[in-house]
Amino acid sequence: MREIRKLTERGHQTALIATDYRSTPAPLAVAMFSRWSQENFFKYAREHYNLDRLVDYRTEAISDPLPVVNPDHRRLDGQVRSGTGKLNRRLAQFGAMNMEEAIDPEPVESFLQRKADLQEEIEHLQNEIQTLKEERKGTARHITVDELPEQERFQQLSTPSKHLIDTLKMIAYRAETAMANLLRETMSHPDEARSLLRALYQSDADLLPDHKEGILTVRLHHMANRGSDAAIQTLCNELNATKTQFPGTELRLALELGSNQNPGDQVI
Repeated sequence: MREIRKLTERGHQTALIATDYRSTPAPLAVAMFSRWSQENFFKYAREHYNLDRLVDYRTEAISDPLPVVNPDHRRLDGQVRSGTGKLNRRLAQFGAMNMEEAIDPEPVESFLQRKADLQEEIEHLQNEIQTLKEERKGTARHITVDELPEQERFQQLSTPSKHLIDTLKMIAYRAETAMANLLRETMSHPDEARSLLRALYQSDADLLPDHKEGILTVRLHHMANRGSDAAIQTLCNELNATKTQFPGTELRLALELGSNQNPGDQVI
């Protein structure tokens, strides 16, 4: 094995273990950290986006000619493995047989009979295994789904809606990542950016539409401390600069941070 260590500016070391002796350390480190980035995404998505939840439990037939393991080949392969294990145990038992009794006609005859019976069982197992191997060799290892026997066929979970929902979740994750990168620039603890965003998602907000000016004001309530408020205000300024239009309307989104100061005639 080959060990490569990466030293960060804070003095933390990360060890990489690999069997690749020829590549330079940099490509190996890039590949490893890229893999960690993917794993971190799925870990975060499972915890906060419920990525593993099934949208529904409906099933559908598998239309594509997907290759699957032939159940007949799997059965024969299991019988060969089982027979080979039994044969090896009998061979070990045959090799360990020794004459421990006195060399008299009766004990010798009994010993030879036991050994002959074991030899016969070994030969029977060898012939049986050879027959199974020949049958396995003549059986296709993989077949398509539609070639499976009726009792062996299976269905897959309905995928269209799940793919759509998972796509939306990944888009939401990317949007959250972009906002987290903006917050990190203004936070004293950049690693808490996603925690602050999750707290923002769960907080209350006031919706103040102004059709005359064409603006939909989203007034966010104050966070727990002044530092969080400053970070959220910076995020609001960046998002307001995009001049995003609220879907389905002609109102431009305007995010602001403030207390609950709705007009008396405003319905929330």
